[in-house]
Amino acid sequence: MKKLLFLTAMLIGIVLSTAAWAKSRGGVVTVEVDLSAREGGKEARLWLPYPVSDTDQSITAVKVSGDYAESAVYTDRANGTPILYARWPETARSRKLTLSFAAERQEVIRRDFPQKEGAWDPTDYRRYLTATSLGPVDGEVKKLADRITGGKTTVLEKAKAIYDWTCENMYRDPETIGCGRGDVCFLLRKPGGKCTDISSVYVALCRAAGVPAREIFGIRLGKKESEDITGWQHCWAEFFLPGYGWVPVDPADVRKAMLVEKLKPEDPRTKELRDYFWGGIDPYRIRIAVGRDVILNPPQAGQPLNTFGYPYAEVGGKALDSYDPESFRYTITYREK
Repeated sequence: MKKLLFLTAMLIGIVLSTAAWAKSRGGVVTVEVDLSAREGGKEARLWLPYPVSDTDQSITAVKVSGDYAESAVYTDRANGTPILYARWPETARSRKLTLSFAAERQEVIRRDFPQKEGAWDPTDYRRYLTATSLGPVDGEVKKLADRITGGKTTVLEKAKAIYDWTCENMYRDPETIGCGRGDVCFLLRKPGGKCTDISSVYVALCRAAGVPAREIFGIRLGKKESEDITGWQHCWAEFFLPGYGWVPVDPADVRKAMLVEKLKPEDPRTKELRDYFWGGIDPYRIRIAVGRDVILNPPQAGQPLNTFGYPYAEVGGKALDSYDPESFRYTITYREK
Protein backbone atom coordinates (compact mmCIF):
# COMPACT_ATOMS: atom_id res chain seq x y z
CA MET A 1 0.00 0.00 0.00
CA LYS A 2 2.82 2.39 0.88
CA LYS A 3 4.55 1.81 -2.46
CA LEU A 4 1.25 2.30 -4.30
CA LEU A 5 0.63 5.61 -2.54
CA PHE A 6 3.92 7.12 -3.61
CA LEU A 7 3.69 5.69 -7.13
CA THR A 8 0.27 7.33 -7.43
CA ALA A 9 1.69 10.61 -6.17
CA MET A 10 4.42 10.36 -8.79
CA LEU A 11 1.94 9.82 -11.61
CA ILE A 12 -0.33 12.71 -10.63
CA GLY A 13 2.52 15.07 -9.82
CA ILE A 14 3.28 18.17 -11.79
CA VAL A 15 4.07 17.37 -15.41
CA LEU A 16 2.80 20.32 -17.40
CA SER A 17 4.05 22.08 -20.49
CA THR A 18 6.18 24.99 -19.31
CA ALA A 19 4.14 27.24 -21.56
CA ALA A 20 1.00 26.30 -19.60
CA TRP A 21 2.33 27.07 -16.15
CA ALA A 22 0.68 29.98 -14.35
CA LYS A 23 2.80 32.76 -12.88
CA SER A 24 1.34 32.21 -9.42
CA ARG A 25 -0.72 29.68 -7.49
CA GLY A 26 -2.70 30.18 -4.30
CA GLY A 27 -4.87 28.14 -2.00
CA VAL A 28 -5.37 26.77 1.49
CA VAL A 29 -3.26 23.87 2.78
CA THR A 30 -4.54 21.83 5.73
CA VAL A 31 -2.47 19.31 7.68
CA GLU A 32 -4.46 16.99 9.95
CA VAL A 33 -2.68 14.65 12.37
CA ASP A 34 -4.33 12.05 14.59
CA LEU A 35 -2.05 10.04 16.88
CA SER A 36 -4.92 8.72 19.03
CA ALA A 37 -4.61 5.15 17.78
CA ARG A 38 -0.94 4.91 18.71
CA GLU A 39 0.18 3.22 21.92
CA GLY A 40 -1.55 4.72 24.96
CA GLY A 41 -0.10 5.61 28.34
CA LYS A 42 2.94 7.29 26.84
CA GLU A 43 3.86 10.86 26.02
CA ALA A 44 3.41 11.82 22.37
CA ARG A 45 5.31 14.61 20.61
CA LEU A 46 4.83 16.04 17.14
CA TRP A 47 6.96 18.31 14.95
CA LEU A 48 5.60 19.80 11.71
CA PRO A 49 7.40 21.96 9.13
CA TYR A 50 5.92 25.44 9.55
CA PRO A 51 6.04 27.46 6.32
CA VAL A 52 6.63 31.20 6.44
CA SER A 53 6.57 34.05 3.93
CA ASP A 54 9.63 34.97 1.88
CA THR A 55 10.31 36.81 -1.39
CA ASP A 56 8.66 34.04 -3.43
CA GLN A 57 5.72 32.98 -1.25
CA SER A 58 3.17 34.54 1.08
CA ILE A 59 1.87 32.50 4.02
CA THR A 60 -1.15 33.99 5.82
CA ALA A 61 -4.25 33.00 7.84
CA VAL A 62 -2.33 30.43 9.87
CA LYS A 63 -4.56 28.45 12.23
CA VAL A 64 -3.55 25.76 14.72
CA SER A 65 -6.07 23.76 16.74
CA GLY A 66 -6.16 20.48 18.64
CA ASP A 67 -6.34 18.80 22.02
CA TYR A 68 -2.60 18.98 22.83
CA ALA A 69 -1.31 19.95 26.27
CA GLU A 70 1.13 22.46 24.79
CA SER A 71 2.01 23.86 21.41
CA ALA A 72 4.43 26.49 20.13
CA VAL A 73 6.49 27.51 17.11
CA TYR A 74 10.25 27.10 17.47
CA THR A 75 13.21 27.43 15.11
CA ASP A 76 15.78 24.87 14.06
CA ARG A 77 18.93 26.49 15.43
CA ALA A 78 21.30 25.34 12.70
CA ASN A 79 19.18 26.05 9.62
CA GLY A 80 16.55 28.55 10.74
CA THR A 81 13.60 26.33 9.74
CA PRO A 82 10.43 27.18 11.71
CA ILE A 83 8.85 24.19 13.47
CA LEU A 84 5.37 23.71 14.91
CA TYR A 85 5.71 21.56 18.03
CA ALA A 86 2.95 19.91 20.08
CA ARG A 87 2.93 17.54 23.06
CA TRP A 88 0.35 15.24 24.63
CA PRO A 89 0.84 13.77 28.15
CA GLU A 90 0.74 10.08 29.03
CA THR A 91 -2.89 10.42 30.16
CA ALA A 92 -4.17 11.74 26.82
CA ARG A 93 -6.81 9.56 25.16
CA SER A 94 -7.08 11.74 22.07
CA ARG A 95 -4.11 13.28 20.25
CA LYS A 96 -5.23 15.49 17.39
CA LEU A 97 -3.83 18.60 15.71
CA THR A 98 -4.80 20.61 12.64
CA LEU A 99 -2.60 23.19 10.94
CA SER A 100 -4.03 25.27 8.09
CA PHE A 101 -2.69 28.25 6.18
CA ALA A 102 -3.24 30.20 3.00
CA ALA A 103 -0.34 30.06 0.55
CA GLU A 104 0.36 32.26 -2.45
CA ARG A 105 3.38 31.16 -4.46
CA GLN A 106 5.10 32.93 -7.35
CA GLU A 107 6.92 31.37 -10.27
CA VAL A 108 10.66 31.96 -9.83
CA ILE A 109 12.86 32.87 -12.79
CA ARG A 110 16.43 33.86 -11.96
CA ARG A 111 18.66 33.94 -15.03
CA ASP A 112 19.57 37.62 -15.36
CA PHE A 113 23.09 36.79 -14.25
CA PRO A 114 25.77 39.51 -14.03
CA GLN A 115 28.48 39.60 -16.65
CA LYS A 116 31.14 39.38 -13.94
CA GLU A 117 30.90 37.45 -10.70
CA GLY A 118 31.26 39.46 -7.52
CA ALA A 119 34.00 38.91 -4.97
CA TRP A 120 33.08 36.55 -2.16
CA ASP A 121 34.55 34.80 0.86
CA PRO A 122 33.89 31.03 0.97
CA THR A 123 34.09 31.12 4.78
CA ASP A 124 30.81 33.08 4.76
CA TYR A 125 29.15 30.08 3.10
CA ARG A 126 30.98 27.30 4.94
CA ARG A 127 27.71 25.59 5.88
CA TYR A 128 26.86 25.20 2.19
CA LEU A 129 30.29 23.88 1.23
CA THR A 130 30.74 21.13 3.83
CA ALA A 131 29.75 17.48 3.90
CA THR A 132 26.63 15.98 5.45
CA SER A 133 26.27 12.43 6.79
CA LEU A 134 25.04 11.16 3.40
CA GLY A 135 26.64 13.81 1.19
CA PRO A 136 30.48 13.70 1.33
CA VAL A 137 32.54 16.23 -0.59
CA ASP A 138 35.79 14.26 -0.76
CA GLY A 139 36.88 10.93 -2.23
CA GLU A 140 34.93 9.76 -5.28
CA VAL A 141 32.55 12.71 -5.06
CA LYS A 142 35.42 15.18 -5.27
CA LYS A 143 37.05 13.28 -8.15
CA LEU A 144 33.82 13.29 -10.12
CA ALA A 145 33.15 16.97 -9.40
CA ASP A 146 36.64 17.88 -10.60
CA ARG A 147 36.13 15.86 -13.78
CA ILE A 148 32.75 17.46 -14.52
CA THR A 149 34.03 20.99 -13.92
CA GLY A 150 37.41 20.59 -15.59
CA GLY A 151 38.31 23.82 -17.40
CA LYS A 152 35.49 25.77 -15.75
CA THR A 153 36.68 28.81 -13.81
CA THR A 154 33.56 30.56 -12.51
CA VAL A 155 30.90 29.52 -10.02
CA LEU A 156 28.23 29.83 -12.72
CA GLU A 157 30.12 27.65 -15.19
CA LYS A 158 30.71 24.96 -12.58
CA ALA A 159 27.10 25.00 -11.35
CA LYS A 160 25.80 24.69 -14.93
CA ALA A 161 28.21 21.86 -15.81
CA ILE A 162 27.06 19.91 -12.75
CA TYR A 163 23.41 20.60 -13.59
CA ASP A 164 23.91 19.27 -17.11
CA TRP A 165 25.72 16.18 -15.82
CA THR A 166 22.96 15.49 -13.26
CA CYS A 167 20.21 15.82 -15.86
CA GLU A 168 22.07 13.47 -18.22
CA ASN A 169 23.26 10.82 -15.75
CA MET A 170 20.63 10.52 -13.01
CA TYR A 171 17.19 9.02 -13.58
CA ARG A 172 13.82 8.85 -11.85
CA ASP A 173 13.14 5.57 -10.03
CA PRO A 174 9.42 5.39 -9.09
CA GLU A 175 10.07 2.47 -6.72
CA THR A 176 11.96 4.74 -4.32
CA ILE A 177 10.18 5.32 -1.00
CA GLY A 178 9.14 8.90 -0.31
CA CYS A 179 11.49 11.45 -1.81
CA GLY A 180 14.53 9.22 -1.31
CA ARG A 181 17.34 9.28 1.25
CA GLY A 182 19.86 11.29 -0.71
CA ASP A 183 22.71 8.83 -0.06
CA VAL A 184 25.18 10.28 -2.54
CA CYS A 185 27.81 7.52 -2.54
CA PHE A 186 25.14 4.87 -3.12
CA LEU A 187 23.58 7.00 -5.86
CA LEU A 188 26.85 7.37 -7.74
CA ARG A 189 26.85 3.56 -8.05
CA LYS A 190 23.11 3.31 -8.85
CA PRO A 191 22.03 6.75 -10.10
CA GLY A 192 18.27 6.21 -9.80
CA GLY A 193 16.01 7.79 -7.22
CA LYS A 194 13.54 10.55 -6.55
CA CYS A 195 13.82 14.25 -5.90
CA THR A 196 15.91 14.23 -2.70
CA ASP A 197 18.28 11.72 -4.30
CA ILE A 198 18.79 13.70 -7.49
CA SER A 199 18.99 17.07 -5.70
CA SER A 200 21.45 15.68 -3.14
CA VAL A 201 23.81 14.46 -5.84
CA TYR A 202 23.71 17.91 -7.42
CA VAL A 203 24.36 19.63 -4.07
CA ALA A 204 27.23 17.32 -3.07
CA LEU A 205 28.96 17.72 -6.43
CA CYS A 206 28.56 21.50 -6.26
CA ARG A 207 30.01 21.66 -2.77
CA ALA A 208 32.91 19.42 -3.76
CA ALA A 209 33.60 21.83 -6.65
CA GLY A 210 33.56 24.85 -4.33
CA VAL A 211 30.05 26.02 -5.26
CA PRO A 212 27.78 26.77 -2.26
CA ALA A 213 24.58 24.74 -2.60
CA ARG A 214 21.65 23.45 -0.55
CA GLU A 215 18.53 21.29 -0.80
CA ILE A 216 15.13 22.97 -0.41
CA PHE A 217 12.26 20.86 0.96
CA GLY A 218 8.68 21.68 0.13
CA ILE A 219 5.31 20.33 -0.91
CA ARG A 220 3.52 20.68 -4.22
CA LEU A 221 0.27 22.62 -4.43
CA GLY A 222 -2.67 21.03 -6.17
CA LYS A 223 -3.69 21.94 -9.70
CA LYS A 224 -7.38 21.15 -9.23
CA GLU A 225 -9.93 22.97 -7.08
CA SER A 226 -9.42 20.48 -4.26
CA GLU A 227 -6.84 17.69 -3.92
CA ASP A 228 -5.23 15.33 -1.44
CA ILE A 229 -1.51 16.26 -1.49
CA THR A 230 -0.39 13.98 1.36
CA GLY A 231 2.31 12.31 -0.76
CA TRP A 232 3.33 15.39 -2.74
CA GLN A 233 6.50 16.38 -0.86
CA HIS A 234 9.23 17.65 -3.17
CA CYS A 235 12.90 18.60 -2.96
CA TRP A 236 14.84 20.88 -5.28
CA ALA A 237 18.21 22.64 -5.06
CA GLU A 238 19.78 26.08 -5.01
CA PHE A 239 23.33 27.28 -5.61
CA PHE A 240 24.80 30.60 -4.54
CA LEU A 241 26.11 32.89 -7.27
CA PRO A 242 28.41 35.63 -5.91
CA GLY A 243 27.13 39.11 -6.60
CA TYR A 244 23.67 37.74 -7.44
CA GLY A 245 22.23 35.43 -4.78
CA TRP A 246 20.61 32.01 -4.58
CA VAL A 247 19.59 30.40 -7.87
CA PRO A 248 17.03 27.53 -8.00
CA VAL A 249 17.61 24.42 -10.11
CA ASP A 250 15.47 21.30 -10.35
CA PRO A 251 17.11 18.44 -12.27
CA ALA A 252 14.75 16.06 -10.45
CA ASP A 253 11.70 17.52 -12.18
CA VAL A 254 13.49 17.27 -15.51
CA ARG A 255 14.00 13.55 -14.98
CA LYS A 256 10.46 13.11 -13.63
CA ALA A 257 8.93 14.64 -16.74
CA MET A 258 11.23 12.56 -18.94
CA LEU A 259 9.93 9.39 -17.27
CA VAL A 260 6.24 10.29 -17.29
CA GLU A 261 6.27 11.74 -20.82
CA LYS A 262 8.62 8.99 -22.10
CA LEU A 263 11.14 11.54 -23.37
CA LYS A 264 14.57 10.83 -24.78
CA PRO A 265 17.58 13.05 -23.96
CA GLU A 266 17.65 14.39 -27.52
CA ASP A 267 13.94 15.32 -27.67
CA PRO A 268 13.15 19.07 -28.02
CA ARG A 269 10.81 18.80 -25.01
CA THR A 270 13.72 17.57 -22.89
CA LYS A 271 15.74 20.64 -23.84
CA GLU A 272 12.76 22.84 -22.99
CA LEU A 273 12.55 21.30 -19.52
CA ARG A 274 16.28 21.54 -18.91
CA ASP A 275 16.30 25.19 -19.94
CA TYR A 276 13.30 25.99 -17.73
CA PHE A 277 14.52 24.30 -14.53
CA TRP A 278 17.94 25.93 -14.82
CA GLY A 279 17.20 29.05 -12.75
CA GLY A 280 13.44 28.56 -12.87
CA ILE A 281 10.82 26.75 -10.79
CA ASP A 282 7.06 26.62 -11.21
CA PRO A 283 4.60 28.13 -8.67
CA TYR A 284 2.95 24.79 -7.83
CA ARG A 285 5.08 24.32 -4.71
CA ILE A 286 5.87 25.97 -1.41
CA ARG A 287 9.08 25.92 0.58
CA ILE A 288 8.81 24.44 4.07
CA ALA A 289 12.32 23.50 5.26
CA VAL A 290 16.04 23.44 4.55
CA GLY A 291 18.96 21.48 5.97
CA ARG A 292 20.23 17.94 6.51
CA ASP A 293 21.12 16.05 9.72
CA VAL A 294 18.47 18.08 11.52
CA ILE A 295 18.23 18.40 15.30
CA LEU A 296 14.71 19.60 15.95
CA ASN A 297 13.68 22.21 18.50
CA PRO A 298 12.78 20.96 21.08
CA PRO A 299 15.24 18.12 20.33
CA GLN A 300 13.87 14.75 19.29
CA ALA A 301 14.78 11.63 21.25
CA GLY A 302 16.17 9.84 18.22
CA GLN A 303 19.07 10.53 15.89
CA PRO A 304 19.31 13.72 13.79
CA LEU A 305 16.80 13.65 10.96
CA ASN A 306 18.21 13.08 7.50
CA THR A 307 15.65 15.61 6.21
CA PHE A 308 12.63 17.46 7.64
CA GLY A 309 10.22 17.59 4.74
CA TYR A 310 7.62 15.33 6.38
CA PRO A 311 5.71 15.42 9.69
CA TYR A 312 7.72 13.77 12.47
CA ALA A 313 6.37 12.27 15.71
CA GLU A 314 7.51 10.19 18.65
CA VAL A 315 5.38 8.15 21.06
CA GLY A 316 7.16 7.07 24.21
CA GLY A 317 10.41 8.33 22.71
CA LYS A 318 10.12 6.09 19.63
CA ALA A 319 9.81 7.61 16.16
CA LEU A 320 6.86 6.85 13.90
CA ASP A 321 7.38 6.16 10.19
CA SER A 322 6.98 9.59 8.58
CA TYR A 323 6.88 7.99 5.12
CA ASP A 324 3.76 5.98 6.00
CA PRO A 325 0.94 8.51 6.53
CA GLU A 326 -1.65 5.75 6.92
CA SER A 327 -0.09 4.24 10.05
CA PHE A 328 1.17 7.65 11.21
CA ARG A 329 -2.38 8.98 10.57
CA TYR A 330 -1.87 12.30 8.86
CA THR A 331 -3.35 13.86 5.74
CA ILE A 332 -2.47 17.03 3.81
CA THR A 333 -5.08 18.62 1.55
CA TYR A 334 -5.20 21.59 -0.80
CA ARG A 335 -8.14 23.70 -1.96
CA GLU A 336 -8.29 26.85 -4.01
CA LYS A 337 -9.14 30.08 -2.21
